[in-house]
Amino acid sequence: MTNRAGHRLPAFRVPGRALLGTAIGCALFAWSTAHAAPTAPADAQFDVTLLAGGAQQAVDLSRFERGNVVSPGLYRLDLYLDGQWSGASDVRFVAPSPDESAVPCFTAAMFDRLGLPRAKLDEAARARLEAKDGCVAIQDVIPGAIATYDQTELRLDVTVPQAWLGYRARGYVSPDQWSSGVTAGLLDYSANLYRTRSGELEQTAGFVGLNAGLNLGAWRLRHDGNYSWQSAVAGAPTRRQYESIATYARRDIASMNAQVTLGDSYTTGELFDSVGIRGLQLATDDRMLPESQRGYAPTVRGVAESNARVTIRQNGVLLYETTVSPGPFAIDDLYATGYGGDLAVTVTEADGRVRAFSVPYAAVPQQLRPGTSRFGVAVGTVREDTSHDEPMLVQATLQRGLTNAVTGYGGLLGTTGYGAALGGVALNTRAGAIALDLTVARTELPGQERQSGQSLRATYSKILPGSGTSFSLASYRYSTDGYYSLREALAARDFALGRPIDDGLPDEDLAGVLTPEQRAALQSDRNASLLAYTDALQRQRNRFDLNLNQRLGQAGGNLYATLSARDYWTREGTDTQFQVGYNNHYRWFNYGVTATRLRDLQGRYANQFSLNFTVPLGSSPRAPMATAALVHDTEGQNQTQLTVSGSAGEANQFTYGVSGAHSDAVGTSGSVNAGYRAPWAAANASYGQGDGYSQASLGVSGTVVAHAGGITLGQPAGDTVALVHAPNARGASVANAPGVKVDRFGYALVPYLSPYQMNVVELDPKGLPLDVQLNATSARVAPTAGSVALLEFDTEYGRTLLLRVRMADGRVVPFGAEVTDLQGQALGTVGQGGRLLLRGATKQGTVSLSWQEGDKPMQCTFTYQTPESVPGAAANELPTADARCTPTVTFAAASL
Repeated sequence: MTNRAGHRLPAFRVPGRALLGTAIGCALFAWSTAHAAPTAPADAQFDVTLLAGGAQQAVDLSRFERGNVVSPGLYRLDLYLDGQWSGASDVRFVAPSPDESAVPCFTAAMFDRLGLPRAKLDEAARARLEAKDGCVAIQDVIPGAIATYDQTELRLDVTVPQAWLGYRARGYVSPDQWSSGVTAGLLDYSANLYRTRSGELEQTAGFVGLNAGLNLGAWRLRHDGNYSWQSAVAGAPTRRQYESIATYARRDIASMNAQVTLGDSYTTGELFDSVGIRGLQLATDDRMLPESQRGYAPTVRGVAESNARVTIRQNGVLLYETTVSPGPFAIDDLYATGYGGDLAVTVTEADGRVRAFSVPYAAVPQQLRPGTSRFGVAVGTVREDTSHDEPMLVQATLQRGLTNAVTGYGGLLGTTGYGAALGGVALNTRAGAIALDLTVARTELPGQERQSGQSLRATYSKILPGSGTSFSLASYRYSTDGYYSLREALAARDFALGRPIDDGLPDEDLAGVLTPEQRAALQSDRNASLLAYTDALQRQRNRFDLNLNQRLGQAGGNLYATLSARDYWTREGTDTQFQVGYNNHYRWFNYGVTATRLRDLQGRYANQFSLNFTVPLGSSPRAPMATAALVHDTEGQNQTQLTVSGSAGEANQFTYGVSGAHSDAVGTSGSVNAGYRAPWAAANASYGQGDGYSQASLGVSGTVVAHAGGITLGQPAGDTVALVHAPNARGASVANAPGVKVDRFGYALVPYLSPYQMNVVELDPKGLPLDVQLNATSARVAPTAGSVALLEFDTEYGRTLLLRVRMADGRVVPFGAEVTDLQGQALGTVGQGGRLLLRGATKQGTVSLSWQEGDKPMQCTFTYQTPESVPGAAANELPTADARCTPTVTFAAASL
């Protein structure tokens, strides 16, 4: 059952609840409203003969005759602040007098759930909120505030004057609500094993990416690295390598919207080149800003002709590796490593062919809101795989929003033999956002004269709503002959000292043994680093980048383009790479065309064109999809593909695909792939075979969290996670994390939380046995980056019992009788026919019933006995028992 906001209403807990009575009251009130006289809509009289047994029982329904009366008690409600859902909470209602409707009592916990800053209250108001026995109305502590209870929706709406709350940007969360989480150890892993056979040669390549960490209070200790290897083949030895990407300690400085980092990390690359540094960094983190004020990340797109291995590098560092199925692919879940440095993508096909392209990744225009700043300071030694030296580096950058239209920015950079200064301005104009900056650099290389130069950059970004055009990035840079960027200066210094990077080329005696494709596959990773190093040595002269999305009307589809063109001072010619595509659909039929310029590992270029069609094989939402693709390149090669893929399972946790292809280059081939997303990990496998070759791969990824309650396994989780603790709720699903369930220890790992923003985590009690009840089905948290936020979900464990209650003389207990335990805690209301649903029932217990017969209070008690569980009975089968209710002696005492 859900409310109008689409949130699942939790199962109602009997202790401290009166949901059944509330529901009865709502039904009776609705009936009374429909039948009341027009002149007196607030009053009604009920004919009890309409109720089963009503003529024989003088049950008192007068409390329902005064309109929409709210009875005192504890209710589970959805809370809304100014129309925005803030979660669910237990709300206590107290009647100011016996004749008045009950009103909600506000507590400190409710203020926190609503996101109301208690710091703005005076000391007396805070003390009243924190008192356990008092009842505070919202208007008593916030003048002008209003709380409105919708009994039919179980919803409490709170409206607070904007003058008291103050202006807040959309998505703003106050730093005092950020949660640093609990002490925990984390390991995020991704492993991929790829095996190929071509003729008599077999080779296995493996990759294990690790992101390990330890959270201690506000500190985040992290290590990001990967281990890769390739097996021996045709006399070439086995190659193994562990690459450390980053190892650091980091913590937030909320007052500055910044983070301080100690250790091996990367500079941001917003103004200067992003490089590895070992030392100290202090830089703002845009994630601390509301979502409405944040930035941009790239997506890697391409086309695979088989079950291919895709590797992604930035500045020569291996960031990501995975296996993709035949056809178009898109990778949009890369970890952020900085704003600068193109992504070098290598696609290794199952038959050994290697293709490469790059995805431009540079800073977007530096426009900031007026009065806001972005800064960064880095001090340490340069730590780059392609650099043999580790020179000291000092860098400082600052951006400042001056007005709505003008942002100024600048920076200074100094290292051994190199210094640079940058200054620029970003303008917000009607034609779009334009950034212009000039960098002046001086470089000293061993054995050469000092060189100076300048680099002028213009960046443009614009969304044209009327035309559907979006320039996410358009950038042009011109550099003079004497200009070196930081990365170019580091490479040139190594080259001048006679220490170029090891090229890793195969031995000459292997040239006659391996085919060109096999040699390329063997050395693809090493050569990718060599290409990045070579590009740095050649020094760019002109560079132009463009990312464009164009929507062509309501039914005209979407056109996208990524273009990068650059030339160099040290060689002739222009390197041009691009991806241009068009997508559209007609009813259930989707189609697209793509053109891509590729570069092989020898630096040669070729253009590839593809046409694809996708159609569902059925009308159900889970019907498999069939995709046909035609691929042609300028080398005269053609390929046709047919793929059928789909998903299965309650949460689409199973994926599968079958593909067949015919290529001029490799003949006919076929492949299959499958994936499974379990609550504790995600796994995938593939197998392909063609003329003279075969391929197989296996991948697994997930997260391990060690905490005070034990060790919890989960799906790939990203940087920031939530640890749900719901004792005895094994099997409960996390509504907003498909496939995630509470394990047998009562824990679940919720992935990909948004740091510094309010995240709502909901549990779906569907499938839980009736003897387990969630007292809350939702929780909110605003975690800091990298935290493990512990979310406690209270549960009650006890039998649920259906009782048929009669009086000692055999009469049915009156409908509407209130049910309490011996301590006076409300347990619910008796339904028609004397039936009572009792949750949290113990093996044996005593219950009291009370009602009115005319002006005479009545009360009786009975003791129940819970039947023993029936072997093999379903978890949702209710045990049923009969009970006899004995009248108490002192009615007056019972009515007090």
